[in-house]
Amino acid sequence: MTDTAGDEDKDPDIELFVKAGSDGESIGNCPFSQRIFMILWLKGVVFNVTTVDLKRKPADLHNLAPGTNPPFLTFQGEVHTDVNKIEEYLEEMLAPPKYPKLGTKNRESNTAGNDVFAKFSAYVKNTRPEKNKDLEKSLNKALSKLDEYLLSPLPEELQGGRHVSEGGSMRRFLDGDDLTLADCNLLPKLHVLKVVSTKYRNYNIPSELRGVLRYLENAYGRDEFTNTCAADVEVELAYKDVAKRLGK
Repeated sequence: MTDTAGDEDKDPDIELFVKAGSDGESIGNCPFSQRIFMILWLKGVVFNVTTVDLKRKPADLHNLAPGTNPPFLTFQGEVHTDVNKIEEYLEEMLAPPKYPKLGTKNRESNTAGNDVFAKFSAYVKNTRPEKNKDLEKSLNKALSKLDEYLLSPLPEELQGGRHVSEGGSMRRFLDGDDLTLADCNLLPKLHVLKVVSTKYRNYNIPSELRGVLRYLENAYGRDEFTNTCAADVEVELAYKDVAKRLGK
């Protein structure tokens, strides 16, 4: 009996494989890798992280997940490769009372900002100066929509009269004061947007988007986010050939 109880107390055997950086060892730029990394960290589970150098992918990894690039993970020896399914699986397997639930209370929190990354990609990949202004406008519009959501009080804030000032909601993250699955999905993409746009387009998130800027600032104050982020130089390197300089 005692042994069984001990087994139940033990964390499952989890290994996360993420993309390696340019040195083949550090964490590389990959919002999807960071998403899973953050989820595991927030769950408070013990896990191992292996960085995979895509230029010299070891043979045993080819055998473990043939034809698959990181992120993928092994859970008690079983391989999981689809990011969305990994998220669902971890939420189901690492459940209360031992591990916190990371799902959102408000469905809208899962879709807030879901078009921002696509608008950013179109903006940084564009090589035609005459299209730049419209694509920037389109990105600003998507960010404004996210800003509006972050500043709009959630139903529970209105009921409890919490965190609501004249400027709107004062919550720290998408669905409240705690990081959720929605944040694990959106924040890594927002970080890439911030680093790449500044470097290759001399673009900064407009100062009037208080909600978005506060949201990012709160994220940078959390180890679960900053310690799973690739270094800025890795993010810039990843976009070096994609974010073509605008022609004169």
